[in-house]
Amino acid sequence: MASDAQAPTSQDTASRGRAGYAALAGRPNVGKSTLLNHLLGRKLSITSRKPQTTRHALMGVMNHAGAQIVFVDTPGIHQAQGKALNRYMVGQAAGALAGVDLALMLVEASGWRDADDIVRQRIASAEVPCLCVVNKIDRLGNKERLLPLIDTLRHKHPFREIVPVSALRNDGLEHLADVVASHLPEGDPIFPEDEVTDRPLQFLVAEIIREKAVRRLGAELPHQTAVVVDSIKPRREDKGGKGGKGRPCTEIHAVLYVERQSQKRIAIGNGGAMLKSIGQQARKDIEMLIDGKAMITLWVKVDPNWSDRRRALQRLGYA
Repeated sequence: MASDAQAPTSQDTASRGRAGYAALAGRPNVGKSTLLNHLLGRKLSITSRKPQTTRHALMGVMNHAGAQIVFVDTPGIHQAQGKALNRYMVGQAAGALAGVDLALMLVEASGWRDADDIVRQRIASAEVPCLCVVNKIDRLGNKERLLPLIDTLRHKHPFREIVPVSALRNDGLEHLADVVASHLPEGDPIFPEDEVTDRPLQFLVAEIIREKAVRRLGAELPHQTAVVVDSIKPRREDKGGKGGKGRPCTEIHAVLYVERQSQKRIAIGNGGAMLKSIGQQARKDIEMLIDGKAMITLWVKVDPNWSDRRRALQRLGYA
């Protein structure tokens, strides 16, 4: 039976764009979240100097040179030992690798480490094509020191390409985006052009608050904090004048969870100073995110040993 459908011509095929998912994978603190933020040109994934700050897989959409790259930022891959939260984070990273078109394995320019082998094994198990991104090249006084590392990397895994960058300095990121796009399958965009992430505002706000808590409390409470946003609603500030309508404002109520009463005292601080500081720092980033004024009300609550209880993890958004 004859068909009215016509096979695509070579011109049709050539005009098609590319689209797909690319997971950022690496050991903790190798710079995955910083790379995502700088590729997108905006802050989407939270960062800190503390390892394992990223806890969830987070998608960031980049439209680049006729291609749509959906980057997936993942928690640092490490041995799934210890508390349930650790196992959750490793599961997030492994799950992300199982469903992408391409993996970007980040290693530091300072050299290959034993922890990188754990990441390489995960990527090999996922059987996903992989690029190697050598990050933090700005820390090398002499760029020629990259050559022995690149030679080593070629023998570690059948990487499609090896791309040196400095995420922090925006060095090499345009070329990296070109390379990633060239390895994605042909196809139509997955997300609308103006969409940046699949995560709701409530999630992004909670992550910003947690970032500030990790940075301010990292020495005392590096991993014992979680944040839940109870409500986000519009309101109008009291202008003070009679009959004044005031300016539009977003009112945010959130809870910072810790595991012990002693940690609660630290998080609140003397006279509430620490909690106030966390809220003030978070407000600046949240106002940039929503492009408007925000008012944040924070509480601190104790949920004993939440990071090692599955039901508690689910209630706090780690499901």
